[in-house]
Amino acid sequence: MTLVQPTPSGSVGVGPRRLTPQEAVAEITDGATVAIAGSGGGVLEPDALIMALGERYRAEGHPRDLTIVHSMGLGDKISRGMSYLAQPGLIKRIIGGHMGNSTHIGEMIRENQLEAYNVPLGVLSQLFRDTAAGRPGLLTKTGLGTFVDPRLGGPGLNEISTAELVEVTEIDGEEYLFYRSIPLDFAFVRGSYADEAGNIAYDNEPSYLDTLETCMAVRRGRGEGTGRAYLQVKSILDERFHPRRARIPAMLVDALVEYPEQWQTYVSEQNDVLAGNERLPEEAFAPMPFSWRKVIARRAAAEVRPGDVVNLGVGVPDGVASVLQERKMLDQITMTNEHGVVGGVTSLGMTFGASMNFDSLLTMPNIIDLYQGGLLDIAFLGFAQADQEGNVNVSLYNGEIMGAGGFIDITQNARRVVFCGSFTAGGLRPSFTDGQISIDQEGRTAKFVDHVEQITFSGTQARARGQEVHIVTERAVFALGDNGLELVELAPGVDFERDVAAHCGFPVTAHDTRLMPATYFESDDK
Repeated sequence: MTLVQPTPSGSVGVGPRRLTPQEAVAEITDGATVAIAGSGGGVLEPDALIMALGERYRAEGHPRDLTIVHSMGLGDKISRGMSYLAQPGLIKRIIGGHMGNSTHIGEMIRENQLEAYNVPLGVLSQLFRDTAAGRPGLLTKTGLGTFVDPRLGGPGLNEISTAELVEVTEIDGEEYLFYRSIPLDFAFVRGSYADEAGNIAYDNEPSYLDTLETCMAVRRGRGEGTGRAYLQVKSILDERFHPRRARIPAMLVDALVEYPEQWQTYVSEQNDVLAGNERLPEEAFAPMPFSWRKVIARRAAAEVRPGDVVNLGVGVPDGVASVLQERKMLDQITMTNEHGVVGGVTSLGMTFGASMNFDSLLTMPNIIDLYQGGLLDIAFLGFAQADQEGNVNVSLYNGEIMGAGGFIDITQNARRVVFCGSFTAGGLRPSFTDGQISIDQEGRTAKFVDHVEQITFSGTQARARGQEVHIVTERAVFALGDNGLELVELAPGVDFERDVAAHCGFPVTAHDTRLMPATYFESDDK
């Protein structure tokens, strides 16, 4: 029996081409639309291709005026990821789920050097799938009542970002947002290995993200199957994979780019626990150090119920996983994240999104589908600003362009939402004695404001959906009631007027408040 090798763009007789990073980016043309799969901290980031594209432009001044599409943040907030491409003239437009991983791109957006549009992470990942199928776009409720809604400004992030990517429509009396498909010319995608036929395996990766859907979308191109997917892998193996090992079939791969220096993340070349090849024993998880962050995590974790399907955000909320681990509750719930990881303990810091001791992996569009379908019982997310209406902002504040990431996809679809963070920001220094808190130094920036700068979570929409919403801080807990935010708990040792009311941008009263348990404020040494 003769096997016919899969080939790019429908040609016959050969498998995907083998190119260097430089040869691959030499094919990118001026004005093209390029999708880049991957996530912050180097997770599945096709870094060799991104670096080569930046180097080519620096040397030649081409390609110019690219549209870059990426569903997740790319970079380390310093010099990697999208920062390689932060060169005037290289990018005309960015359509991204999160912008905060590149401060250089953020500066260019603020200075109107490029168009920028922030679309929810999950929406973009689903949109790749719709683009692949030739559909005109994605119809969803995700984003209604937030800044993405055209009636509240739309996804454009600066004065020159005026393209109409989203519109409001109505079906059977219900409102939806319609996100237009984005035809792709090229895609940079990463896997672990390729076999001799060009099939791609993900043996060493912490997740799948939307790598398959990106390849599907670019394969369609602009309707004629002319798009090209460049697959960066650590090595090309002289073998044929078992069919179940091949996550991306060779027919979707135009060229393979072998890069032996590829690391699993920015932090480690290979961590078998993050790849799911090993499991850590329970005693390997160190207790979370005691601090105001742990106080918040303890109180937030009290909202978890046995059997819950849970999502944790990055930053302060990720401490909830540590507390649940200490309380031996992880086997009573199912932890998930928007990367598609199911089970386990979320990794902290730069490699957030990767997990330890996880049970299974879904693609990102799969997990978002399930979230939208009602899978998610409770979500723990951070907050930068909150106002009296219960609106929350994490996407644009104090001049910083961060983007929503998966925040909208998650908070809009969870039955219960717990926002976790300090009461004020920038220099907050509390101390703890005998189960009480004392604010020794107040933060410089107020977080409870008259009106949030941008609505990433709508309190009005949440009330209409019947969601249960709390905001947990180190000194107070708010709940979303019929008339907006209501103070429901105070920490022992807190002076209401001095420590709470004086730092709220809206009127707040201490009627009918409970005292937070003193045990939350006690060191683990006791």
